Amino acid sequence: MQAVLKQLKALGVALALDDFGTGYSSLASLHQFPVDIVKIDRSFTSQVDISPHHRVLVQATVMVARSLGMSTVVEGVETEAQASLVQQLGCDKGQGYLFSRPLEAHALSAWLQLMVEPA
Repeated sequence: MQAVLKQLKALGVALALDDFGTGYSSLASLHQFPVDIVKIDRSFTSQVDISPHHRVLVQATVMVARSLGMSTVVEGVETEAQASLVQQLGCDKGQGYLFSRPLEAHALSAWLQLMVEPA
């Protein structure tokens, strides 16, 4: 699998590791994958504003990813408090219902237009 990922990278494809922190993914193995983006699983985000344990795990993931030249996306951002906290912890981007529910292609165009129009 690593050979295929390296071939994709050589073609200029950016790779993201989804749902990081669950299943078989771990900080110890993160350096083994030629990925550009680490997507931190929503199970950490849902507790980040109430659990010091989850805050430390998000912060550690961000620090390790950054030291390996990767950016981070935190999944499952649903509240302003979560968005503010993960930003303070150094996450590069957020994804979740706070920003938008999943959209079909035709609705995405209208949503994007609203996002770029001046207030």
